[in-house]
Amino acid sequence: MAGKRKENEAGSSNDLRADVLRVLGVLKVATADQIQRLSSPHLTYRHTTKPTPAKRKEARTASHRAAVNDLRRHGLAVDGGRTRGGEETRLLTKDGLAAAAIDLDREPEEMGGMPKSAGRSGASHPMTVNETVIALIRPKPNLDLVAGEPAEAVAAARAAVDAPDGIGTLASYATEVALPVKGTWKNPAIGSARADVVLTAPEAGVPLLFIEVDNCTEEAVLIAQKFDKYARFFQRQEKDTDGIEKPMWRTRWSAPHCDEYERVHPPVLLVFHQVGQRSAKSQMARVADITRHHWQGRWHPEGGYHSYDRCIPIVVTTLEELRAHGPAGPAFWRFGRDHRQPLLDAIGNARRDAYLARRRQAAREEQRRREEREAAQREARRPVCADCGQKFTDDRWEAIGYTRDWGTRQSHPHLCEDCQERAVAAEAQGEADERERQEQERLRQEAEEQAAAQKAGGWFSRFRT
Repeated sequence: MAGKRKENEAGSSNDLRADVLRVLGVLKVATADQIQRLSSPHLTYRHTTKPTPAKRKEARTASHRAAVNDLRRHGLAVDGGRTRGGEETRLLTKDGLAAAAIDLDREPEEMGGMPKSAGRSGASHPMTVNETVIALIRPKPNLDLVAGEPAEAVAAARAAVDAPDGIGTLASYATEVALPVKGTWKNPAIGSARADVVLTAPEAGVPLLFIEVDNCTEEAVLIAQKFDKYARFFQRQEKDTDGIEKPMWRTRWSAPHCDEYERVHPPVLLVFHQVGQRSAKSQMARVADITRHHWQGRWHPEGGYHSYDRCIPIVVTTLEELRAHGPAGPAFWRFGRDHRQPLLDAIGNARRDAYLARRRQAAREEQRRREEREAAQREARRPVCADCGQKFTDDRWEAIGYTRDWGTRQSHPHLCEDCQERAVAAEAQGEADERERQEQERLRQEAEEQAAAQKAGGWFSRFRT
């Protein structure tokens, strides 16, 4: 569908309109600035000679604003109101979401819903969701597209390229995803959870991550209640297409099965943005305390790690820390731990992984020793040729083994293959020599009998005369 869209009088190209559709298809509501930073990050480092930040933003977002206006004229996008900072937001219509689903290669039910009050109240929550996605992706500019810009702009672009990578691409994310505790994916029952963001990036080590965003405006109790819904959803069982009952979330998303049959639920990342009056730090501590029954593991003294069977790994950070350090930096606190870690470490269980790795290594060593013992015992039973004294090869040993086909039995099972060939050749030669001797003996006897007959015939002729 994207390939059939034509350039129009607004000056927006096929690619730009497709970019806008994809961004709004994932984020649902966004500003031209957010669309530009996600889809054309190189533009962030252009127009740096403009006199004010406002004029620089206007210049770098002009093409995407034109593309959005083009989509609006075609009935694919609508105005979404303004943010508290006065920026215009855009939303897709029903037809726009359908077009975006094609560009994103997603089914309509995979697109997620629209954020509540997206076009009202300044859209503060959707904006924070968008900024969280951008901070996780960390879009990198194409340096070829900033060539010729001022040196400081090129240096800033190069610094962004050299910075640690983010996680996934735009297509790795989905927003406003229903998690039905009852009902269906398309029609979830009342009381179901709705994830602000779902990240699937197995190539980056994150098969599945649910993300919740809070502007420090909700009470900690209300935030904690979301995890009650998550727990109910994770525990829900459904039959998959193969007829096997499994957790409902596994019928939609793939995730590796844990070793040792530990049934750990997918992790949830909680991102706080210090907008409201509540302290992000105190919110984290309060939510951790209230949700302890969801995330607290059980100590495994033998392995020296915590087991999180049927627990929800809950990780928290702030948008400021996420922007500063990215997913690879020490910006994430896993409830129950006393230090901050990179995201992959925070959602993982390094001590358990190390313990299981040691067990697997020990099992491999034991298997190797067992195989060595069995090989030594087998070698001790290996037959030896009665003629040359050489040990039988595996093929020879197998050949002299028992078989029901008597026609394939070896003629000299006590000899190796070479000695058997020589013995068989010698026997064949002996048989040939014996046949030759018998033939010569037969010919000699025939000659003697013929000579005797001739002699007897001579005597009889004399007697008659």
